[in-house]
Amino acid sequence: MHRLHVALHLLAGAARDDRPAVLVHLHHELVRLGVGVPEVGLEHVGHVRHQVDGVVPHEGDPRSVELGDLSGLRLVELDRRWVAHPPYCVARGNPDHAGPHYADAVISSALLTDHYELTMLQASLADGTADRRSVFELFARRLPDGRRYGVVAGIGRVLDAVAEFRFTDDDLTYLRETAVVDEPTLGWLADYRFSGDVWGYAEGEAYFPQSPVLVVEGTFGEAVLLETVLLSILNHDSAIASAAARMTVAAGDRPCIEMGSRRTHESAAIASARAAYVGGFATTSNLAAGRRYGIPTAGTSAHSFTLLHDTERDAFTAQVESLGVDTTLLVDTYDVTAAVRLAIDVAGTGLGAVRLDSGDLPLLAKQVRRQLDDLGATGTKIVVTSDLDEYAIAGLAAAPVDGYGVGTSLVTGSGHPTCGFVYKLVARADGTGPDAAMVSVAKKSKDKISVGGRKYALRRLDEHGTASAEVIGIGEAPQGDDNDRPLLVPLVAGGERVDDEPLSRARERLQQSLAELPLQARQLSRGEPAIPTLFEED
Repeated sequence: MHRLHVALHLLAGAARDDRPAVLVHLHHELVRLGVGVPEVGLEHVGHVRHQVDGVVPHEGDPRSVELGDLSGLRLVELDRRWVAHPPYCVARGNPDHAGPHYADAVISSALLTDHYELTMLQASLADGTADRRSVFELFARRLPDGRRYGVVAGIGRVLDAVAEFRFTDDDLTYLRETAVVDEPTLGWLADYRFSGDVWGYAEGEAYFPQSPVLVVEGTFGEAVLLETVLLSILNHDSAIASAAARMTVAAGDRPCIEMGSRRTHESAAIASARAAYVGGFATTSNLAAGRRYGIPTAGTSAHSFTLLHDTERDAFTAQVESLGVDTTLLVDTYDVTAAVRLAIDVAGTGLGAVRLDSGDLPLLAKQVRRQLDDLGATGTKIVVTSDLDEYAIAGLAAAPVDGYGVGTSLVTGSGHPTCGFVYKLVARADGTGPDAAMVSVAKKSKDKISVGGRKYALRRLDEHGTASAEVIGIGEAPQGDDNDRPLLVPLVAGGERVDDEPLSRARERLQQSLAELPLQARQLSRGEPAIPTLFEED
């Protein structure tokens, strides 16, 4: 048992009937630990909001606050105070006060799912099929239109979500009061723990149509509940990583900076920064992503900083004096040529970089490079931003540019915000006994046909180490040569996570995976998948 450090702080005057409010500081990563806290009455949430953001309700209306189940909480330091902050939940207020929408209700990873997952569970529990051994697979029937490959990202987040998939007391209360499922089902959900196995493509691996990106084996009841959260994470993160890979391929050796936080949901911004890093981006502007995932962060100033000052010289001087001559000065607020001259006058020829955020970037970059060299600032770099995507980056390949900042296009998947992954039952037992035979199953709906049977995958390589096919075995692993590469790796075994590699390994894997694809895979033009997908049946 790990030692747990708990500090209880009484906040005087925060309660309505003379009861002190209680703030719990937890210096530990909590796993399935419930902490009982007396009912807390708040006179005005503004008194303590800065200390317990996400725990105290924000409406400014006094009422009792309950602390929900604390499983999966992460610790966040706010103003030198540690406050428990979960990846999927916030504290919940009184549902009678909040109304039918449960405005402050706990949202655990278990509720990141669709209503019909639970109604299917209820019906299968009632007829006895919920315990049938089952195999679900997550795959894409096709790549986004015109793309030549996809990139798997989000595996680490998936494994976090599976480990944290628990129905809290608050979750069960909500499901009971809204009559989503019956009491026997609620009892089953209260004890839910995924105890099956998960195999999948490692993070950073390239994938193709029908690639079994994730294989989930367990009972039907266990595995069906994971569908929505797995698809949510992998559809989003893989779309971002796929776009990021195309951009970094187009950029070559020039680094790319992820800066799309202001163009997407605040939580998606953190996931996007992580996926972009897997996809080859060097840094992110998002500090939460930097802290959570160890991604290098970068940033200097916006146009507002220049506009704040009486003159551009004042702005540049303030920035250089504060951040040093290695900083990046934004030179297109007014006149670019004048600003470049002023930047070197203020910072000297050792200025780190200048940034261009508007105009004809190829032409401006050439003009600025020539001006910098004439001024003796031959080592000063040029960073460009302004609604870039992989095509714009490729168009700047011949320009004297040293780095790219990408926002909107990246966090929206560069036109393809989802990968089209689906999660399908492909095999199930013909009974509930441990020796029941497995039966292949598949849907035959028009335009949505799937292939039944548990899949295995390898990448076939030729004598030069170049990929020639994605080979999918049905029922057993396909036969390969010595240089062929199996693709499925164990992620969860018997409900326990067995994969916990760093993001740096995923970045390396992507580069290795892309290097073995045919050269046409790196083309940005519309085309067919870089390699075909072949099925081998047992």
